[in-house]
Amino acid sequence: MQRLRRISKRQWWQVLWTAVAVLAIVAFFMLPLPRYIEGPGEADDLKTFVKMPGHPDQRSGKFMITSVALAQARPVSYLYAKLNPYYSIEKPEAVTGGESNATYTKVQDFYMQSAINESIYTAYRAAKQPVTRRYLGIYVLSVDSQSPFKKWLKVGDTVTKVNGHHFNTMVGYQSYIQKQPVGARATITYQHNGRTKTATAKLMRLPTKKAGIGITLTDNVKVQPKTKVTVDPGNIGGPSGGLMFSLQIYTQLTGQNLRHGRKIAGTGTVDGNGNVGEIGGIDKKIIAAKRAGATVFFAPYVKPTKLLLKYEEHHQTNYQLAKATAKRYAPDMKVVPVKTFNDAVQYLKTHPS
Repeated sequence: MQRLRRISKRQWWQVLWTAVAVLAIVAFFMLPLPRYIEGPGEADDLKTFVKMPGHPDQRSGKFMITSVALAQARPVSYLYAKLNPYYSIEKPEAVTGGESNATYTKVQDFYMQSAINESIYTAYRAAKQPVTRRYLGIYVLSVDSQSPFKKWLKVGDTVTKVNGHHFNTMVGYQSYIQKQPVGARATITYQHNGRTKTATAKLMRLPTKKAGIGITLTDNVKVQPKTKVTVDPGNIGGPSGGLMFSLQIYTQLTGQNLRHGRKIAGTGTVDGNGNVGEIGGIDKKIIAAKRAGATVFFAPYVKPTKLLLKYEEHHQTNYQLAKATAKRYAPDMKVVPVKTFNDAVQYLKTHPS
């Protein structure tokens, strides 16, 4: 009969320290931290996103949609972000606005669908092809904790009327509401999960001292082109792909050769009038475009003013930040400022190489 071997005190300590070391390594790579890491995402070929029967894109080159990668921080990614200037560490409320992950995803998905609708409308109008745009109302992005309507309105609802009045822009709604006295009773009509509902409450005082219902909002529109087009964005969310979607759809619809074999990236929202708007994370998108081999990058342009720069990311406009990032990390990439969709088209027509 064999005797059990006794483990010495030294061996116990070796086992303990090994276990601690293993746990530390696992924690370094896996432990979630209350922060998010933003960095360069992908620059994806839009040929794989846009399908238009009878209008294939068989020309060389690519229009590319750029994205920002977002992930919850781990110790290893936190350290990496600290050491890399084009990565940033963000607080959860700065990323999700204090909303749950499910609500944040819902809003980003709506932003993307809205961007697709506006890009279809912009491209078809520019190509002088039949398309209709119906304004549904104002989409609720968030509800203020002090809003008198918080018992009824939820993120994802669409307000269609205020006191029986329907408007064709969110500015119309805002203008009408702000003309009412603070504390006046207002009745809103809204869509919730496909059902029409109403709610009545007093208008609150906004930080601007004007009356409001206490929500952040954006336009909810439905676009119907005569020629069928399908856009599948995959797992990309947000509104910043509008400009590049418009260029891809316009190219397929008209058959024009705008790329001339080049890899062309960019970013920016686009509205029903073809205006290009600023977005976040453009410095990271420049890096993504560089990695994908882009030689041209379209960046939203707004005139810099002292007041505007006070609130801009890194205190630079999109174009300023994109140009500075490209100068440092992608000196061979041409950053092109655009105010409208037509600016981008005209640049490509007049700069074939």
